Amino acid sequence: MNTEASETEPDHGSQNPYLEISGLEFSYGEVKVLHGLEFQLVAESIGCVMGRNGVGKTTFLRNLVGLETPSAGKISIEGKDATKLEAYQRACNGIGYVPQGRQIFPLLTVEENLLVALEAAGITEKSIPSSVYETFPVLHQMRKRRGGDLSGGQQQQLAIGRALVTRPKFLVLDEPTEGIQPNVITMIGEVIRKLVDEHGMTILLVEQYVDFVRKFSDSFAVMNRGRFVAKGSVDELDSSTIHKHLSV
Repeated sequence: MNTEASETEPDHGSQNPYLEISGLEFSYGEVKVLHGLEFQLVAESIGCVMGRNGVGKTTFLRNLVGLETPSAGKISIEGKDATKLEAYQRACNGIGYVPQGRQIFPLLTVEENLLVALEAAGITEKSIPSSVYETFPVLHQMRKRRGGDLSGGQQQQLAIGRALVTRPKFLVLDEPTEGIQPNVITMIGEVIRKLVDEHGMTILLVEQYVDFVRKFSDSFAVMNRGRFVAKGSVDELDSSTIHKHLSV
């Protein structure tokens, strides 16, 4: 099946899209980075944005979560226009974000890192949900340790746990497997799959590890130079698509 993106890209699910993006554009000054992006993600699924370095993937996510303001286009979440909402408003409305490079607070303890997220999202309940520690037991074991003392894999678990304390309905992750060991990569994949299958979450991630995408994702979209050039269900992520758009 041809996975090349087109202007009339069909929806790959029978449900109404949880996330719908139309005509999204963004520029840094005079440099246009995103070019009229069209994108859909159905509820309770995992979608993955793929592409070589520097093609606009992180910029796309930053526009989605409110850290950048698009120059044109519309972002709809659960049928509601979210285009002009500030990042904190999107967090309060159920969007969790795990940035590339984790960006934890190295001098704060694990527990303090998690509590900061509750404050930032304006959550009235000021205790860390037990489900976060159940999902990542190492965080409970090391809750009094400083974030900077954790391994890369443990820091990634902390970054995801920090997003989960806000009880998001929609979780956005930027390169969650970057720089961590294979066994933790598998564990993170199993966690995000469980968040969808057992807790009804919707997840969008940027990821370059093809095997991870094939194993855990439901759909994919490949970006090149600020445009989506291929989309489809994960079953359509074939070797020709990988060779054409993802091989170095």
